Amino acid sequence: MGIPSEMRDFWANGRRTNPFPIASPAEERRIQAARNCTQEGVRAGAKAAAIACVASAVPTLAACRMVPWAKANLNYTAQALIISAASIAAYFITADKTILECARRNTQYDRTT
Repeated sequence: MGIPSEMRDFWANGRRTNPFPIASPAEERRIQAARNCTQEGVRAGAKAAAIACVASAVPTLAACRMVPWAKANLNYTAQALIISAASIAAYFITADKTILECARRNTQYDRTT
């Protein structure tokens, strides 16, 4: 007493393949626009992360050499965590804002056409 083999094969194979293999031109445009938005977000996020890395590394490393409290309490791991936290936050915030702005632009474009 189980699932018939035809139904089992349908469910097993149906999840791997696209049920609608041919997309309409409008759907193709939407898919391409989504890919472009993602690429744009990744590019902008990487630029922001690089800038944030430098902007946080310089004062962190300078403070660890000159400020007595920082010299005593911030080891290499803490310094790395401060710098990487700033870079990661900058990446995700910028990528998210860029992707949302691009999607908003595409939605407004779709409404006008």
